Amino acid sequence: MRIRLPHSIAGRLRRVLAGVGVASAVLLIGLGGARTAAAQPAPTRGTVADRYSAIVLDAGSGRVLSELAADAPRYPASLTKMMTLFMLFEALRDHRVALDELVPVSAHAAAMEPSKLGLVPGTRITVEQAILGLVTKSANDAAAAVGEMLGGDETRFAQMMTLRARALGMSHTSFRNASGLPDPEQVTTARDIATLARHLIRDFPEQYSYFSVPSFQFRGRTIFNHDRMLQLYPGADGLKTGYITASGHNLATSAVRGDVRLIGVVLGARSNGERDVDMRLQLDDGFTQMGVGPMMASVPQHPHGLIARAEAATVSGRIATPPAPTLPQVAPGWAVQVGAYPTEAAARHAAAQARREGGEVRVETAQVKGRTLWRGLLVGLHRREATAICAAQAGRHAPCMLVPPSQMAAR
Repeated sequence: MRIRLPHSIAGRLRRVLAGVGVASAVLLIGLGGARTAAAQPAPTRGTVADRYSAIVLDAGSGRVLSELAADAPRYPASLTKMMTLFMLFEALRDHRVALDELVPVSAHAAAMEPSKLGLVPGTRITVEQAILGLVTKSANDAAAAVGEMLGGDETRFAQMMTLRARALGMSHTSFRNASGLPDPEQVTTARDIATLARHLIRDFPEQYSYFSVPSFQFRGRTIFNHDRMLQLYPGADGLKTGYITASGHNLATSAVRGDVRLIGVVLGARSNGERDVDMRLQLDDGFTQMGVGPMMASVPQHPHGLIARAEAATVSGRIATPPAPTLPQVAPGWAVQVGAYPTEAAARHAAAQARREGGEVRVETAQVKGRTLWRGLLVGLHRREATAICAAQAGRHAPCMLVPPSQMAAR
């Protein structure tokens, strides 16, 4: 059956499909309103902790430095916008759109749930404003407007996103919208997100710099970037945060030290604090493997100018089912130290207060400048448990230091 499209939609499709490729274009038009590819397996039921995945790789070679459940299906949340931006960057590179071109705002786009710019139906924003809205505020209304501009409607654009993702090697990813708002069939993996991040960095070196913009001015307001890693982690220069109820707290980060660039992905953390601490730990491990030492913290500079940060957005979820199979566990050899105290009782109390779901309280003595102090420890932890404890301690402004198995063995 031949499908006829309105001239306005067909014109936009012709522009975009020129960048997708002939084979993909034929498949897309042949599918019409149907799904572009077989649906990926949905994340399975489990506890909040079960939906965790992580991977760190060397951006230059693609070599994986560490991974955990990296191929398990997960909900991408706003990491979806990395693919929306990839499609928009391709359109800019191929001169199908320009930075000052106007993006129409439909009633559908304006009705998206927060986080959003608060766009009004019938108005327009520039392509550059849309890019900045996506990388800073993670604006769902701007994402939908971009999808409609490039694909004619958001559903068709999601089909195009899926086809392009498969061509990039993201074989376990399916998109159903441009924003990452909840859809049970919109799934990805940590490995696929890392693959996408690597392509964004490698294929669009100029446009990639947008990811490090700390803020921008929009209609008299300062819109801040949600990504705290830009301030917290030396060398971090992007990419994206994400959260819906079903996914947990997601993060993709790239950081550079010397001539080494690493890409890290954390999916399914229990809080922003845990997510950030876990990413810092894993990137530190990765740089150590690459023979790169620590660097001093600095404020990232950006060629497009402008300002600071904001709290991470939350998107009210329509998915009730939390994802993920049970995590594989490693030997519980990690520990945390929650401070050094003048008495054994104080150290033991501090460790007991920090104890959450696992670990055993231990107290050790230490000689510091001729004084005997007592260290409060929680031992026998998995790495994620140790990270979660330190994240919780950080939220209370309480001391905490991760102690890896190698250091515990030397005690």
